[in-house]
Amino acid sequence: MKNVAKSATAPDELPALPALPEGLIAGDDGRARCWWAGTDPVYVKYHDEEWGRPVRNDHRLFEKICLEGFQSGLSWITILRKREHFREVFEGFDPERVARFTVRDVNRLLKDTRIVRHRGKIESTINNARRALELIQERGSLAKYFWAWEPSVKERPAACTYETLRGISSTPASTRLSKDLKARGWTFVGPTTVYAFMQAMGLVNDHLEGCPCRPEVQKIRRR
Repeated sequence: MKNVAKSATAPDELPALPALPEGLIAGDDGRARCWWAGTDPVYVKYHDEEWGRPVRNDHRLFEKICLEGFQSGLSWITILRKREHFREVFEGFDPERVARFTVRDVNRLLKDTRIVRHRGKIESTINNARRALELIQERGSLAKYFWAWEPSVKERPAACTYETLRGISSTPASTRLSKDLKARGWTFVGPTTVYAFMQAMGLVNDHLEGCPCRPEVQKIRRR
């Protein structure tokens, strides 16, 4: 038997919620978020508290670019779930410490099931630590180097929408930065990896229009 439609004045009837713009989803807490955050608590926390927020600490910058390299070919949630283990085995991503790793350390890490056991990516992290020290000596800090690559307003989309972002995997700015890093001897820093790094460390604000995090990040960037 079909349910009888309720009267429009029924006291328990709730008004329909407004539809969210394309690319935004509503969490269990009622907060709108960029679609990629999904519902996994680890991913939601990363979206709300970290992704896109400006980073100027050299250890965290080195961590982010290395983990973006480890993510290549995998899902980012896989890396997030292993991040504390990565931090442990790579000495908090202190470039000075990682730069002293040897072949013995590579072999040790290849046996550690808590991280992504990929020889090329492990060796790349050690190599990049040595290149990072060269950059720090030249520029004073990784932060000074990376923030000098912030793209101009003219290079950014007029509106950060799902339609705009879903087709972007790299940009002219990430391609330029990738090229410069490679020329300096860095590895696993292709334009796509570098763009993901730029998004994560706040060099660009790619939270969608309508996501509550977007104005929060903009405010921090202005400061």
